Amino acid sequence: MPMPSLKLLCLEGDGIGPEIMRATLKVLEAVRPDLHRAVEISQADIGFAALQRDGTTLPEDVIARAKASDAVLLGPVSHNEYPPVSAGGVNPSGALRKALDLYANIRPAKSWAGLPHPIAKPVDLIVVRENHEGFYADRNMHQGPGEFMPVPGVALAMRRITHDASQRIAERAFAIAAERPAKKVAAIHKANVMRLSDGLFLDVVRSVAASYPGIAYEEVLVDAAAAHLVRSPERFDVLVTTNMFGDILSDLASELAGGLGLAGSLNAGPNHAAGQAQHGSAPDIAGQDRANPVSLILSLAMLLRHFCEDGAAGRIETAVAHLLADPATRTADLGGALGTQAFADHLVSALKRNAA
Repeated sequence: MPMPSLKLLCLEGDGIGPEIMRATLKVLEAVRPDLHRAVEISQADIGFAALQRDGTTLPEDVIARAKASDAVLLGPVSHNEYPPVSAGGVNPSGALRKALDLYANIRPAKSWAGLPHPIAKPVDLIVVRENHEGFYADRNMHQGPGEFMPVPGVALAMRRITHDASQRIAERAFAIAAERPAKKVAAIHKANVMRLSDGLFLDVVRSVAASYPGIAYEEVLVDAAAAHLVRSPERFDVLVTTNMFGDILSDLASELAGGLGLAGSLNAGPNHAAGQAQHGSAPDIAGQDRANPVSLILSLAMLLRHFCEDGAAGRIETAVAHLLADPATRTADLGGALGTQAFADHLVSALKRNAA
């Protein structure tokens, strides 16, 4: 009996989003023969295009379509430039994570052969970040003259950490580590200061670690982790951490490996997944065919691997590595001469040659 189709909703986003989405879908078409199931592709507008037409950057019908899909491929959004939420400026990325229960943000950082990176030692690790809680749980309060609290000029941020969310992200991190050669997990925290919230997080991670005796486990303060990433990145394999720490450290790790434009990202939940470019929308080069599409292409590969399409995902990753190793087949940001679509075309050609 044939497997059901994989329903994929593509959301281009802002700035360079349409260009890198077009390039990425070329790659998806090239690996269709490798897939064990058909892929049904649909598209919808979010971001400024949706705001102009519908008065919101994330229309309700797009959320409904995302829930009816198996997976989302999400381009970059310009949420820092959106109007207030009251005027329709919803952050599509954050809202979709909540709507689809995408509790795990998985960000590999790996140095590429032949490409320079800021530190001498190569990077090969994964940051597994809890996606819903921490200081990003939108439980903030502020004080202006005569509002809410008796003392003006005060702002409070409440950090929400729960047992269940900590357990889900810890289990995801250890499952990932179990499939990697090094088999190491580092829990990143600041429990010496945030004793209650990070104390709870660490208690839960320790209980999960006890179920994985074959995986080496350590706990590292977040400031020390940042220093070790720069000085000795080989110390780390899988880092599991809370929302804000993971957001910061994953960007640091990707930059140390060569840049956000060369790193994929997956948001995963129990019923849905979203591949998402790590970088921003780069409006200054939008429409100029200058954007590097590698991040979204690798996010597609991660999405395919999530749905057990390891063969196609591996072929994409191998072909990307082959192109990045040769200066003649790099985009301009990496010292090459290729534009966005030309890079995708070279990648498609490489995939076809390897398939022959």
